[in-house]
Amino acid sequence: MAMIKVPYGRGHLEFAVPTENLVGVFESRLSGSCPSAPGLALVEQSLAEPIGSPVASVLASGKRTAVIIASDHTRPVPSQAILPPLLQELRRGNPGLEITILIATGMHRASTNAELLEKFGPEVMANERIVVHDSRDPSQLVNLGVLPSGGQLWINRIAVETDLLLAEGFIEPHFFAGFSGGRKSILPGIAGEATVLANHCAEFIASPQARAGILDGNPMHRDMVWAARQAGLAFIVNVVINGSKQVVQAFSGDPFAAHAAGCEFVRSQCQVKVPPADIIITGNGGYPLDQNVYQAVKGMSAAEAAAAPGAVIIMAAQCADGHGGQAFHDLLASAASPAELSQRLAGVPQDQTVADQWESQVLARILCRHQVILVSQDCDPDMVRRMHLQPASSAEEALGMAFARQGRDARVAVIPDGVAVIAEALPAAP
Repeated sequence: MAMIKVPYGRGHLEFAVPTENLVGVFESRLSGSCPSAPGLALVEQSLAEPIGSPVASVLASGKRTAVIIASDHTRPVPSQAILPPLLQELRRGNPGLEITILIATGMHRASTNAELLEKFGPEVMANERIVVHDSRDPSQLVNLGVLPSGGQLWINRIAVETDLLLAEGFIEPHFFAGFSGGRKSILPGIAGEATVLANHCAEFIASPQARAGILDGNPMHRDMVWAARQAGLAFIVNVVINGSKQVVQAFSGDPFAAHAAGCEFVRSQCQVKVPPADIIITGNGGYPLDQNVYQAVKGMSAAEAAAAPGAVIIMAAQCADGHGGQAFHDLLASAASPAELSQRLAGVPQDQTVADQWESQVLARILCRHQVILVSQDCDPDMVRRMHLQPASSAEEALGMAFARQGRDARVAVIPDGVAVIAEALPAAP
């Protein structure tokens, strides 16, 4: 019997998989990678040697204001390793610089003070000005033109009106934007609701290029890059983290050149090829990415990419926050079946995109092809069923359900952290 740990909340769930059924455990090479230096030191080194840009202190010289876009509570960005050296570097070039930290919530709920304190630490919370972006507040937004896709570009006014715009973040595979980080700090990070809806339209989500690890030809990425250029994003600090959320590499400098270098590094570490399997067990990286069903769709999409036709996906995610979006829940719960929802959403025009439609569309696509068992000790089982998922309260129960459906000889593959990989299914042997 193979005992395999999958991240869950702030700990792990352990799956006991019969050795004769296990085809392998597939992880990013970053998962167990050891940092060559502490996170602060790696960030400081990248700030001293930026890619395609002068150092941040030179950019800050002569400026009156600066805005640093920071990720919200839903992302495991190690801000306590990024912000102190970045703030120090900016003030080295301009001690009087007025700095605002702008929280990139996209269309998520606002981060609480407790969540911000955990993210930034007491010193930043006590000494820096922090503003939380609200995509639904028109008074916060400025129009910057028309996206390549045709949607209106609305961006947070503070970011547009500052003299110097920077962003922190991290780079990992992203299930429809290709990779996180870089330009995503702008769109969807600090964009208006109408802009996010246009970018996340049904046509783009359905594109075969809107998948993890793909940037070339990705229509969502094209919009995001254009938005970042229009907003004047001048400098980024993006990190790559391991399975313990430690910084293993940092990329600073020009928002596009530094991000491209980071994406290529992540690609080299995260591609996995999975043999045919009848059951795929995966997770969503643990806290904070497995706080709700909405976020857990990301890990499910990695399993989908690697799954044989008709395979059962077991998703281990704590989901202490429940479904993660009322509109997301309601779209799924109102559908007679995933197929009916997929058909309905496929016909929605760009200018009629509704909140959380994209996440519902991806989940419905997965559910049309696979049964998904959600392992959560915190989610309401009835809510899980309404969303066309199968609830399980333990790893043992989930495996029992999967084997009952697929047979005792079912092949099992494990992707412990689905959000950390670019998965590809190997063809079945002839």
